[in-house]
Amino acid sequence: MDEITLSVKGLKKSIGKREIIKGIDITLKRGEVFGFLGPNGAGKTTTIRMLVGLIKPTAGKIEICGYNVETEFTKAMEQMGCIVENPELYPYLTGWENLEHFSRMLPKQDNSHMKEVVKLVRLQERIHDTVKTYSLGMRQRLGIAQALLGRPKVLILDEPTNGLDPMGIREMRSFIRHLAKEEGLTVLVSSHLLSEIQLMCDRVAIISKGEVLAVDSVEKLLTLQERLTWRVTPEEEGKKVLQSFTTVSKGIDGTLVTPYSAEEAALWNKALVEKGIHVMEINRKLPALEDLFLEITGGETVD
Repeated sequence: MDEITLSVKGLKKSIGKREIIKGIDITLKRGEVFGFLGPNGAGKTTTIRMLVGLIKPTAGKIEICGYNVETEFTKAMEQMGCIVENPELYPYLTGWENLEHFSRMLPKQDNSHMKEVVKLVRLQERIHDTVKTYSLGMRQRLGIAQALLGRPKVLILDEPTNGLDPMGIREMRSFIRHLAKEEGLTVLVSSHLLSEIQLMCDRVAIISKGEVLAVDSVEKLLTLQERLTWRVTPEEEGKKVLQSFTTVSKGIDGTLVTPYSAEEAALWNKALVEKGIHVMEINRKLPALEDLFLEITGGETVD
């Protein structure tokens, strides 16, 4: 699973004198789900459009399975499947007829492969019904089936859970994980649902103002931001003692929050007790991805 399927180096995009994307470097591997997060206007959609060949970068290089998008465009795009925004389908046709229509645009298509794709997206029971009778989740899965017709190695999904109910979101999450882990696809997921990215993705890139601020596994990103929460009384005196050692902030639940340090926490606790301060509770806390996102981007909100 160490095979590199998507490589982006020094990617830039300018419109007029305004630089929108300021040099992005990311590498994706086979069999991973990669999350792409960015606040409104960060350049997330612009980057995705460059990856799928809809717009040309001002500078930088994109390689898909070793093929340079600029110099070997057709071969690169043969390795790519994508849904940018919502899947475009013909509602008056059946799901199967939609796939037949799109398959005519691709070489070497046959009914057996279409049946495999239908089974993969779990639409066997409804594939011969008209698309206008499909739920939003079913339409999303049919759109993914369309993207899989060309047997891609890289799949880019822009907001795949957008508009789905909780059950649909759970099913889509499970489906995307299956595509990566069982089918070996590289899946890049753009989403504004931070909790879903945290549950779905192996690694995450956080982009703000055209720059990638952090790229790592969700687990490592969150571990770097571990916190200790303290419930002490009297609170103000306890806060002053902790501030003599480290930075202290106020949690939304009224606790005092400090960086996590296994070695120093015992010393801080000892100092509090020696000052006559009652320590009622100490908790080690991993932040949610939302907390980390807001901290890294300086409080910007996602799309």
